[in-house]
Amino acid sequence: MPHILIVEDETIIRSALRRLLERNQYQVSEAGSVQEAQERFSIPTFDLIVSDLRLPGAPGTELIKLGQGTPVLIMTSYASLRSAVDSMKMGAVDYIAKPFDHDEMLQAVARILRDRQSAQASGEPVVGKTSNGAAKNGVDNSNGEIGIIGSCPPMQDLYSKIRKVAPTDSNVLIQGESGTGKELVARALHNLSKRAKAPMISVNCAAIPESLIESELFGHEKGAFTGASAGRAGLVEAADGGTLFLDEIGELPLEAQARLLRVLQEGEIRRVGSVQSQKVDVRLIAATHRDLKSLAKIGQFREDLYYRLHVIALKLPALRERGADVNEIATAFLARQSARVNRTDLKFALDAEQAIRHYSWPGNVRELENAVERAVILCESPEISAELLGIDIELSDLDDDDFIGLAPQQGNSGGNTSHEPTEDLSLEDYFQHFVLEHQDHMTETELARKLGVSRKCLWERRQRLGIPRRKTGVASES
Repeated sequence: MPHILIVEDETIIRSALRRLLERNQYQVSEAGSVQEAQERFSIPTFDLIVSDLRLPGAPGTELIKLGQGTPVLIMTSYASLRSAVDSMKMGAVDYIAKPFDHDEMLQAVARILRDRQSAQASGEPVVGKTSNGAAKNGVDNSNGEIGIIGSCPPMQDLYSKIRKVAPTDSNVLIQGESGTGKELVARALHNLSKRAKAPMISVNCAAIPESLIESELFGHEKGAFTGASAGRAGLVEAADGGTLFLDEIGELPLEAQARLLRVLQEGEIRRVGSVQSQKVDVRLIAATHRDLKSLAKIGQFREDLYYRLHVIALKLPALRERGADVNEIATAFLARQSARVNRTDLKFALDAEQAIRHYSWPGNVRELENAVERAVILCESPEISAELLGIDIELSDLDDDDFIGLAPQQGNSGGNTSHEPTEDLSLEDYFQHFVLEHQDHMTETELARKLGVSRKCLWERRQRLGIPRRKTGVASES
């Protein structure tokens, strides 16, 4: 069991983080300061250190040296995000902004521990976001593989483009619905590029308050605004020599867009409140789920910036467009979640596999991962059913072959004989035939289960096809 040290002076935050990690099968020790951690523990013996940046006495970055190679995850508020970037230059493995999302924290911890295990096996150190990104997404720079799950034709086409684009310094715009894995593509582009050993700085433009976005990206001088007691470097400057990934770039304010355009055109930045510019060497990768061209036409996005970004455009297909990939991804998520709860017996039932394949997944990969995690937590038997996944398959989502496959063959039951559906029956005909033949001796719940749909879907299809529900016999349910 991995052993994690939490160093945080705020008792409430420290206790909450300890409980979160312990619930997820981690052994946890805690301290309120660097000095207390030194006095109580042998710091290099831990697998991971999670520390606040600002601590009484010495800052959390002191633990980087004291850990002697133990990865250090720095926690910080947005107000001190610059210092977090500086801490990464000092050797911190990653940073996470407070208040943090529980899932985000758990993913970061699992990723860093996985990196550490892989690095120990290969004899390499665990440092910086570059190595994090490689391990997180399975990208192996040694053989040039792109570690994104899926082999459908649209993804194969995407992989081919990534291999061609990655070695260049061209700006890239990644387009796709929310939850499709745009950051995975950005990580692959960085890790397969000549900048792989330099940092990749990721920024979610929608997550930073509009009043802070320019200062966060481009830095500021002392006295540039109220509270600017010292000059700070921006995230663009922190990415110098590496890659800057701007997620949800469609949310970037127009003023910040103008500054970003100067970075792309002139290769230089000017901090907020400064009259001097400085050169930066940054490759920009941007991502969005919005139509930037349409936003440009109505004045919500700079047209000149759009064309600067649109040098190379990569389109990520939605999960519903990826065919059998969805089951492959679900299986990978199942393996990951099963390991987290120490279960080796879990597998998807047939109805779950069919549900996964035919559900439209409006939330894409992120929704699929959440559904699998929930099912693993709630599952009490070795098989995960469709019901545990919490998704509802409509008949309209299935074609005739899928639908027939969902309805099991029936023998004699209640004096009625179930006939095999014939090839000339349409889906609508088969539905009507099956319901009329079995509703006298089956409940609505049983009918829905045999058809592989929800009761709500069964009721709606009855209404549309004009098949009244019987009010007598076993078909009546309280």
